[in-house]
Amino acid sequence: MVPLRTRTIAFLGLVAVISVPRTAVSSQDSASWLPIEQALGRTGAVQPGGVMKFAFPRRDLHVMVGNVAVRPALALGGWVAFKQVSGGMTMAMGDLVLTEDEIGPVISALQQGGIEQTALHNHLLGGVPNTMYLHIAARGNGVDIARALRRALEASKTPLDTAAAAAAPALDLDTTAIAKALGYHGHASGGVYQVAVPRDGRIMEGTEDVPASMGTATSINFQSTGGGKAAITGDFVLTGNEVNSVIRVLRDNGIAITALHSHMIGDTPHLYFMHYWANDDALKLARALGAALAKTQSARPNGTS
Repeated sequence: MVPLRTRTIAFLGLVAVISVPRTAVSSQDSASWLPIEQALGRTGAVQPGGVMKFAFPRRDLHVMVGNVAVRPALALGGWVAFKQVSGGMTMAMGDLVLTEDEIGPVISALQQGGIEQTALHNHLLGGVPNTMYLHIAARGNGVDIARALRRALEASKTPLDTAAAAAAPALDLDTTAIAKALGYHGHASGGVYQVAVPRDGRIMEGTEDVPASMGTATSINFQSTGGGKAAITGDFVLTGNEVNSVIRVLRDNGIAITALHSHMIGDTPHLYFMHYWANDDALKLARALGAALAKTQSARPNGTS
């Protein structure tokens, strides 16, 4: 039997976040991120690959897909990640969750602040209210980017306070069985079981490496809907030759494809992000997702070769 992935990976919304305790980060590293944290008015989470990630969950929104109340950790988790790159500059990438009336003001503010947009699209189908997802990228002075991002978010109703999140409900899912079916362990966050599966191989945006924690890992999220069932969503990160093989596996197992698009503009290899949705028996869905992962060039579980 293939060993399960032993590294625990959590998400902020739909994107992998591998938490590292502050005590594990040198004082020099902490100090280098402090001006960006101050500009954004919140503390980030240090990630592997020299990344600092900030979460902007839309806990103000109450989105329904059919009879499922979507938790922020399932599909409403905005985020932005920063990485120091060559030339003393900082690269930022992220995904902002917006309502339709917020899109125009936020894009205008981002453009005024020198932050580019790389994609605008849906991730869900039939959500009430409808949510859109604005992917962004920037390179330059990190504090300037953070200040521009803060001004853009102020043009939306995204909560910018740092109040503690409400206590998450129990998962009510057999996560051990789900992990066994997938072949990868996950992590409970915000009442959702979240799994991140990095791709095997190097991913670049222009001349810079893009770590999995900056949005290039396949994300799989389970939210209990009672009676052993779960709503699932997330996105598969695919090369062009993998797209239709994964579609066939998902559709053969009753999983809807809700979007297929790019998140980046200058990525190598060029990647496609396939979003999906289902509400069915959790173990049945986990087995289907595991079969779909087998069609991709995903990093192997720890202990395999």
